[in-house]
Amino acid sequence: MKSLVFISKYAIVAAMILVSLIPFYVLLYLSLNAPSGNSFQGLFLMPDFHFANFADAWKGSKIDRATVNSLIITSGSVALIVLVSSAAGYSIARFRHKANAIIFNTLLMCLTIPAIIITVPLYTLMKSIHGINTHWAMILLMAANSMPLSVFLYTSFIRTLPKEVEESAIIDGCTYFTAFWRVTFHFVKPVTSAVVILTGLSIWNNYGQSVFFLQSQDVRTVPLAVSMFFQTYGAKWNMMAAAALIGLLPAVAAFLVFQKYFIKGITAGALKG
Repeated sequence: MKSLVFISKYAIVAAMILVSLIPFYVLLYLSLNAPSGNSFQGLFLMPDFHFANFADAWKGSKIDRATVNSLIITSGSVALIVLVSSAAGYSIARFRHKANAIIFNTLLMCLTIPAIIITVPLYTLMKSIHGINTHWAMILLMAANSMPLSVFLYTSFIRTLPKEVEESAIIDGCTYFTAFWRVTFHFVKPVTSAVVILTGLSIWNNYGQSVFFLQSQDVRTVPLAVSMFFQTYGAKWNMMAAAALIGLLPAVAAFLVFQKYFIKGITAGALKG
């Protein structure tokens, strides 16, 4: 009986994984099809292995420049998020007074507001500060969007750490600021990994706001480049799939490399808090 239950559990998990992988297989299949083919022609389990689709999609979508733009915006935003959110989380976790409680609750409320809702006032603000089609303004915007969740994760994690972690450094003459960066910050590496992956993937895949604020071809990110490519080659499924796969691979690769730290950080930062 126990063995039957065990097998059933794994069968259910295997079925769920299979269903989740089907869209990715279809995307891969279409990207390897010949220009005249689609998902309903030939043997569905064996594409034409037309690798020229990727070269054509890379050249036609100008995704090389878009990848550089995405790297600049994502890395800049993530660095700013980690620096500000970790310090804010430390202040809220260690100094519990009304002002910090109000700030923390306000940030939690911000988690319930979809970013797309505030796009119109943000566009007016971005235009007034000459931030349209600039990397620096997009970095600030993406960092601000991700700040509530990041502060929540850091606050929850730091609250689980004993205060003695930094008190010994303070006794030795460090300020709270230096004690945090020299001592406490080393203990928050798991949640930092989770913040980097969560916010990094979200910023890399952002389309809803990028389409408004990055209108010039020179500053378009990968999702925008792929979207414009779709509009140009909408009837060519093989080219569309190849472009989508090229844009997807960096995010998938990053997640596969750091998934262990992601799971550890989410568990420690959210569940313990």
